[in-house]
Amino acid sequence: MQAMARSHPNIALIKYWGKRDTTKNLPAVDSLSLTLGGLWTKMKIDLSLNLDRDELIINGVIDEPNLLRVSQCLDLVIGKNRKFAKIISECNFPISAGLASSSSSFSALVVAANAAMKKESNTQLLAAQAGTISGSAARSILGGIVELNNISNTIRIKQLSNATRWPLSVVIAITDKNKKNISSSQAMNLSSRSSPFYSAWIKNQSPDMKEARLAVKNKDFDKLAAVSEHNCLKMHSVMWTTKPSVVYWNAATLNCMHAIRDLQQIGEPVFFTMDAGPQIKAVCLPENETRIIKRLTEIDGVVSIMKSGLGEAPTSSADL
Repeated sequence: MQAMARSHPNIALIKYWGKRDTTKNLPAVDSLSLTLGGLWTKMKIDLSLNLDRDELIINGVIDEPNLLRVSQCLDLVIGKNRKFAKIISECNFPISAGLASSSSSFSALVVAANAAMKKESNTQLLAAQAGTISGSAARSILGGIVELNNISNTIRIKQLSNATRWPLSVVIAITDKNKKNISSSQAMNLSSRSSPFYSAWIKNQSPDMKEARLAVKNKDFDKLAAVSEHNCLKMHSVMWTTKPSVVYWNAATLNCMHAIRDLQQIGEPVFFTMDAGPQIKAVCLPENETRIIKRLTEIDGVVSIMKSGLGEAPTSSADL
């Protein structure tokens, strides 16, 4: 009745933005992501206590705002007639700040809940369960480079490359550690209703996925860089043209983008991507990671730098 799981967040290179089914939380388009081994969430679940309600503690602090989603996730995995649980979560990076904390949190919670109930592990089922609560969490069920596909009334995940086949590095420039003003889910709903670019975003996703898939297969960094930056900026164009406009960037975000473009001009293999937040992720080869860190550290407004290689699938232990 107890278990712990550790999972990693992921960053999408080919993004999804919007839902095709809000009830089932199914994404509007396919996506492709990197699982980040240097960032993690540990989730411990205890179902052996006689509690009157679920309890959630995140990084040592009782958390009420996120309890509902956590309870819904446990209902989905275990069943609504379950015992109440005490959930203790710990992570080593800022939460709700555009670093996909929900992807590692809910993938870890699903894996821990299944382990606590001694259920047989099933990758696609775990992905569907995690994705029902957080769309990006489905991709964190696998390590390395992961593709998520919309199929009928569900999703499927596939590992395109493991963590060692193409060992990319990700340098993350933290430009604001505060919680973002509007959640991704809220912003997606606004975009789908009001952005004039939204339909074009949906229509043009397949070519980007095809190009990125081929780049990963051939380990073609330049092609992956080009399609990833293009897809990222398309997604943010949808956000910017939403009513009211959704802008997650700050001055340091933009300065980091310019710095990365300058590095590209002198031949450095690096490209940027951003999710629903102000943090810049610079994807590069391991051998030039130090130079990228040095340059981004010099930019005013960069609060801190995190770095990560590609990570593995979640791990769990039962009967703690």
